[in-house]
Amino acid sequence: MSSLLAIAAVCVTLTPAPAFAAQTPKKAPVDCEQVKCIALTFDDGPGKYAGTLLDTLKKYDAKATFFLEGQYVKSRPAYVKRMVAEGHEVGNHSYSHPDFTKSEAATIKSEIQKTQDEVKKAAGVEPKLLRPPYGMADLQVSDIAAEFGMPMVLWTAGSEDWKTKDVKAIQKQTLAVAQQNGIILMHDWVKQTVDGMPSLIKTLKNKGYHLVTVSEVIKKENLEPGDIYPVPAGWEK
Repeated sequence: MSSLLAIAAVCVTLTPAPAFAAQTPKKAPVDCEQVKCIALTFDDGPGKYAGTLLDTLKKYDAKATFFLEGQYVKSRPAYVKRMVAEGHEVGNHSYSHPDFTKSEAATIKSEIQKTQDEVKKAAGVEPKLLRPPYGMADLQVSDIAAEFGMPMVLWTAGSEDWKTKDVKAIQKQTLAVAQQNGIILMHDWVKQTVDGMPSLIKTLKNKGYHLVTVSEVIKKENLEPGDIYPVPAGWEK
């Protein structure tokens, strides 16, 4: 009897514990050609309220895209690491936010590269998308973006949060401009944006939206490095 117990104990010991965990189904990716998607994007961060925003996004299982300034990545690297770890997308928004259309090529390249380096240092990844400061770009900026292998992503509409700094106004404006595959400009340094986010996310979800990253929204566009989307008036694709 004791030998049978010993054999049973050995069998139990040899059973791999992670077997059950391995069977947990992975969440299927969202197909924005089949469902209604929207991308909330946050510029100029990580801002000092980014932690609260990340808590909200996690609570409501929503993804976002953060176009980061290198100077704030350097001062708040933990937020960037968390953004990446929790499945959000991080993009490059320069190091110190100059107008690229009024900058020398060397300055533009330095602004982009320094931010790439800071993000990689903070989170182990390099941004794949560029959002030029103020949304301002020209052919020189496009050529430099192409050198870095990055398309440029602007926005379909803005929340105007930087201007109103009012929770209700930000929510109202965002809902007014929300559309399928929309890219909404917001800022995580605006406290009222972060304060109003729980209600806004719930309302968007109730309207059938899936809150996804920019890359999921633009996937069907097949953008090449140096391309800009949405294309500003006066640009030729």
